[in-house]
Amino acid sequence: MKRYAIHTLGCKVNFAESSTIGRALERAGYQRVAPFAEAEIYVVNSCSVTEHADKKCRNIVRRLHRINPQARIAVTGCYAQLSGPAIAAIDGVCLVVGNNDKEDLPRLLLEPDDDRAPRIYGCRPDEIVRFFPAFSCGDRTRSFLKVQDGCDYCCSYCTIHAARGKSRNQPIANLVREAEQIAASGVREIVLTGVNTGDFGRTTGERFIDLLRALDRVTGIERYRISSIEPNLLTDEIIAFCASSPRFQPHFHIPLQSGSDEVLKRMRRRYLTAAFADRIAAVRRAMPDAFLGIDVIVGFPGESEADFEQTCRFLTGLAPAYLHVFPFSERPGTPAVDFPDKVPHAVITDRAAKLDALCRELHESFCTRYTGRVARVLFESSAKRGKMFGFTENYIRVQAPYDRRLVNRICRVQLGGWDESDQSLVVESIEMPREL
Repeated sequence: MKRYAIHTLGCKVNFAESSTIGRALERAGYQRVAPFAEAEIYVVNSCSVTEHADKKCRNIVRRLHRINPQARIAVTGCYAQLSGPAIAAIDGVCLVVGNNDKEDLPRLLLEPDDDRAPRIYGCRPDEIVRFFPAFSCGDRTRSFLKVQDGCDYCCSYCTIHAARGKSRNQPIANLVREAEQIAASGVREIVLTGVNTGDFGRTTGERFIDLLRALDRVTGIERYRISSIEPNLLTDEIIAFCASSPRFQPHFHIPLQSGSDEVLKRMRRRYLTAAFADRIAAVRRAMPDAFLGIDVIVGFPGESEADFEQTCRFLTGLAPAYLHVFPFSERPGTPAVDFPDKVPHAVITDRAAKLDALCRELHESFCTRYTGRVARVLFESSAKRGKMFGFTENYIRVQAPYDRRLVNRICRVQLGGWDESDQSLVVESIEMPREL
């Protein structure tokens, strides 16, 4: 049997799309192998949010070509969309497919290619108009369901609107059918993903809250999480619905990017810190135990030491459960490239390290509040040193001795102390499900 391997970089949307591409290749008779195993076909689903992501993609392609010089290597995703000719020039690449034609990638890969000259498809910005329906499978516990693509925002540092096109979606009815298909496979949890998830409805005139209500009625899915939502789109109606639904978990990932209003203005974000703090307060009023993850960019051009200290104070006051810290990376073609007062690389590294330390402090503080409490945990299949792991409703990672009977089960557990090495709470006791 012929073999294929997929490398996925970047966001959850890419993971959903890679999984869907893989299923198409399997229907064509290919068997999936480990990422760097020898194969006849390699797919690299790229990211371009930073220069590091671009470099990682190039390095992976070169390594795959060394593993099997005769293999067909296809590169797709955001880096492919933005830099198609440059990627096509890398030894071993036979196919570069932009985001508009990503759904066609399996068919294009299987077409005859006698001269092996690299081909480029759909890498012009005006070509990004299609919606690629996608969801992940293979993980018995959790699936990523893509509900939206593209972004109409044009933040001054970001290339996503160019790489992914305008905001678009498929109808709620289609997404409900996909969720039913996921449920039929035995998956218990769905993570709703998108490039600007809360902007759902631009294509069909539907509303994100109506999607949530429809998915809430799907039999078999016990947990939903919203992967990321812009603060200006996190409405009181959405918060109230999630608080009232036993399926939608108290867990939100909300991009902030800076705690300085002046920096937010230069970033061309659609809110200031007061509005952001209001959304955090609204979530906590409805869901006091909610896990709140926040994105922050450090070292944006013009970010002074005072701006950074203001960000630190703002985050400390908000006390989220987790920080996703991103050192600023200059992206070609964005307005920020021409902004003055660039922050030195050493300063950016130092600021990122300070926020990483704050993240560790905030995360441990949030998790250890629940020591001694009872929670419902969905256990996963992976094992590490005889342990298995899972997540509570509010996304606290927990560990317990491995027991295969608990995989993909939701169990009531007593939470114990904090394990720094595994960044998790230790389970003191488990109430076994009745069916066991």
